[in-house]
Amino acid sequence: MPVSCPGPDAAAEVEVCPVSFSVASQESPPAGGARPRRRVSGRLLALAVSGLALLASGCGKQPAPAEVVRPVRLLQVRADAGSTALSFSGEVRPRVESRLGFRVAGKIAARLVDAGATVHRGQPLARLDVTDLGLAEAGARAQFDAAKTDRDLAASDMKRYDELFAKGFISAAEQHRRRATLDAAESKLRQAQASLRNQANQTGYGVLHADADGVVTAIDAEVGQVVSPGQSVIRVAQTAEKEVAIGLPEDQVDALRGITEVSVQTWAEPGRVMAGRVREIAGAADPVTRTYATRVSIPAAPADLKLGMTAVVTFERDGPAPVIRVPLTALYQSGGRDQVWIYEPGRDGSGTGTVRPVPVVLGAPEGNDVVVSRGLAAGQRVVTAGVHLLKPGQMVKPLQGMAPAVSPAVSPAAAPASAAAGARG
Repeated sequence: MPVSCPGPDAAAEVEVCPVSFSVASQESPPAGGARPRRRVSGRLLALAVSGLALLASGCGKQPAPAEVVRPVRLLQVRADAGSTALSFSGEVRPRVESRLGFRVAGKIAARLVDAGATVHRGQPLARLDVTDLGLAEAGARAQFDAAKTDRDLAASDMKRYDELFAKGFISAAEQHRRRATLDAAESKLRQAQASLRNQANQTGYGVLHADADGVVTAIDAEVGQVVSPGQSVIRVAQTAEKEVAIGLPEDQVDALRGITEVSVQTWAEPGRVMAGRVREIAGAADPVTRTYATRVSIPAAPADLKLGMTAVVTFERDGPAPVIRVPLTALYQSGGRDQVWIYEPGRDGSGTGTVRPVPVVLGAPEGNDVVVSRGLAAGQRVVTAGVHLLKPGQMVKPLQGMAPAVSPAVSPAAAPASAAAGARG
């Protein structure tokens, strides 16, 4: 049977939902052809009434959902001084790190230090099996003794022949011949003496000594290994001079090449600032990292500044005009362009407002912030969190309290500028 659904206006024509149903009788007609009265059970009647109620409620119009007001965190940008601070993470390294090795070939018989040990100048570090070297030295000493004996004999003969020549018993030619024999014996003695000294030095080279105070950073050969002359066995880093190794990106190396005085802070003690000096900047980029290797020396390095510690080097650079900075979290890309969301307060006084996208042109990154060259003006408020969840014209409500304006100072634990640039992309 048809069901009528009330429309929005009671006086208007009602809307009829084309719904019908029928209930079949469970009794068969009698043989005489007369149709008996159909009886509908109470259960079927209740189901029918419930279905009609559901159909009637479904025919009505549903109210539109209320617009979601999303809470946002805002930042009021300002124009700071033109000076910029660029920070780069690096590692504390020694000025000089030597790969020490034996000056003679042989089999390592003992290693006297371990990695991380502090060593002093002249301290033995490792020792070779010097059996063969000792035999060679003994042979050189025997040759020296023989040459010395020959020289002494020639000197005695020369003395006697000089007396005979003075008495006229021998000719001058014979005297000259004896003089030549003595000179040859003295030359052979000097040769044997040099050979003995050289072989004694070879035997002494069987012990590897530290040539300066430092710390053992690595072990390159172990006991039982046969090494060749000059092969690296132990690495020793001198602790007299320490510096920080960093990498400058190619878009900043020219601007920072003229800056020599920098500040250095360690991750372990960010509150301690040390004066540093740029010692060298590589002339070519590293083929793997595409950065320019830079060494920053620390003239007055404290004793507790350990090798391998993480350090941050900050360059201070003066700019031509004030600049505006925003956090990296305020940026998002749309259509290949960098944009930020600008907050526009509503006029109803409810505290809510809307957001609109604004394209910006970015400058150099500075830690967790980035310089905005064009697109923003001082005093505007930008959204700094959840920027990828917004849409143009969306209703938003600022969270209680607004984030402080971006400061040009860079935290010592900030990420390097190259990493910040990668995060922006």
